[in-house]
Amino acid sequence: MQQPSKRKCSENTGPEDSTLHNSQDSSRLKIPSLAHLNTLVKKEIEKSSWWELYGFDIAITGAAIAVLPFGYLLLGQGSTLLFIIGFFIIGYIHSLLTVKVAHAAVHNAFMGSSPFWNKIISVFCIEFWGGLTERGAQETHIKYHHPYTNVISLGDSSSWKVPVLDRYTYLFFAPILLPLIYPLVTIDLLGKRWLDIARVFFLSMMGYCLQLWLFLNLSGLSFGAALLCVIFVRSVYAIPYIHVNVFQHIGLPMYDPNKKPSNRLLQMATSVLNLPRNPFLDYNFGHSIVSCHVEHHLFPRLSDNMCLKVKPLVSQYLKSHGLPYNEDTYQSRLKMFFNQYEELMVQAPPITELVGIQ
Repeated sequence: MQQPSKRKCSENTGPEDSTLHNSQDSSRLKIPSLAHLNTLVKKEIEKSSWWELYGFDIAITGAAIAVLPFGYLLLGQGSTLLFIIGFFIIGYIHSLLTVKVAHAAVHNAFMGSSPFWNKIISVFCIEFWGGLTERGAQETHIKYHHPYTNVISLGDSSSWKVPVLDRYTYLFFAPILLPLIYPLVTIDLLGKRWLDIARVFFLSMMGYCLQLWLFLNLSGLSFGAALLCVIFVRSVYAIPYIHVNVFQHIGLPMYDPNKKPSNRLLQMATSVLNLPRNPFLDYNFGHSIVSCHVEHHLFPRLSDNMCLKVKPLVSQYLKSHGLPYNEDTYQSRLKMFFNQYEELMVQAPPITELVGIQ
């Protein structure tokens, strides 16, 4: 197959990376095809029940919403320990709705294949409950990040970089304050589309008011305490959220827009990384963001549960055709980003060029 003419930080992509360099062996010269892999995945989909396709993820979401009132009630029990437990329960469910469910709905992969219901869910989770812009998410994520994954200036994850921050601030402190700049992020993403901005601010204010009411009436908190909870409950999983989003693309090959791989399967295989399954993050952010990110980029319309189901098939297919199947641990990526912060998060990334058969 192809091999990068320039690679930096070989540990970024795990042991499978070496297969790119060995793939010119004629005995392994089998041209992989996304269409062929898609056919294999479709067979798995056809064999799957509605429960596997959508029901499991919907059930998880329903269970989380059912538990949410208990989180609010724990805050008002007069116990520091119960307050902390309740706060983290609410934070976990908030993240589940605004990341896992919102992400699936934006991809039309949550409520069956209904664009209408997925749109309703994504607007509710992103704008009403999350305070961000659904249209902005569609444009940056669906129209740029996925089609142009790791292509410089288009889908290269550069929006996650904040060069003015040092490594300690960026990796461990700044994410906690992220909810405070949501209005600025919305305005930046929507530009001068004032009607869209007005809609986002109206829905997000309604969402803030509902959450404030819940903290006041279910938890019995004072107005000041309730307001602080509304803001910072959104930050409970903000640190790992930032980590996961930069770990899985930055540090992998980046491509010039005019020289990106012509083989999309190769582009995704070299540009995306999976983290190990984690009981907290997998059901909070979703398998498609954490442990099945490669599968998600190849098949973005699959639900989280289906990404997990086809993972062995995708892994075996890529490896058998001499392509990398990038995997690394959370701890390893964190150590790498901490030690190489300037190179990865401040400096311009090196451009990778692939030579050979595409």
